[in-house]
Amino acid sequence: MAPELGSTARNWFEQGGKQYAQFRPEYPSELAAFLATVSPDLGIAVDVGCGNGQLTNQLAGHFEQVFGIDPSADQLANAVPGNNISYVCASAEILPIENNRASLVVAAQAAHWFDLPSFYGEVRRISVPRATVALVSYGVLSLDGDINQRFEDFYWKEIGPYWPAERKLVDSGYADLIFPFNEMKAPSMSIQKAWTLAELLGYIGTWSAVKQLRETGQTMLLEKFAADMTVLWGAADTRREIRWPINMRIGHITA
Repeated sequence: MAPELGSTARNWFEQGGKQYAQFRPEYPSELAAFLATVSPDLGIAVDVGCGNGQLTNQLAGHFEQVFGIDPSADQLANAVPGNNISYVCASAEILPIENNRASLVVAAQAAHWFDLPSFYGEVRRISVPRATVALVSYGVLSLDGDINQRFEDFYWKEIGPYWPAERKLVDSGYADLIFPFNEMKAPSMSIQKAWTLAELLGYIGTWSAVKQLRETGQTMLLEKFAADMTVLWGAADTRREIRWPINMRIGHITA
């Protein structure tokens, strides 16, 4: 049976909105463009669990009005502003949107934290007929060359036990989530960046598993990984190609 996540899941990103905004990779522009093409109209888009508004801001280039919803005031304090964007501090289970307004409801790298039955009930309430619903996630990054093996050992073996249970849903591309909508096939997309080691380590520092590891005092794992990567990486200003596959469950609301 597919999992249904409860509202008691810890909000790992309650703090650190500034770091999250600085180091989390941006979505490719084609993601927002695609979501606009499959929505019934370009009136209102709602980005649930919007964090610092990375996708929210991109959607604002396509929709007349965009609402960014997140339960973390710290995240919203670091959100990207826009003339047609309204950010609201609220949960996914009680959306502050009027009935029958949204043409698109999207949750990017966030749905694994939601109480899905409650969220889906709210999605149906706020949406227009045939509205588009999209649950977006990006998977485990891959690096170029042999350095990728050291990263994979760190991700799967060393820090693996410190990930919240919800992370498995991201690793599977949300394949195991209940999705009670008229589903369509999503196009292949990826996030691609050319980062220095400092940028990669800054991104890793935003992981929920790293926060848990620090709380348990096991920082030597981080120190060993950073030291190994420093040797393998080369010069500090070297930029290496990094890729995250984008996964998406997407469909339309039917009566």
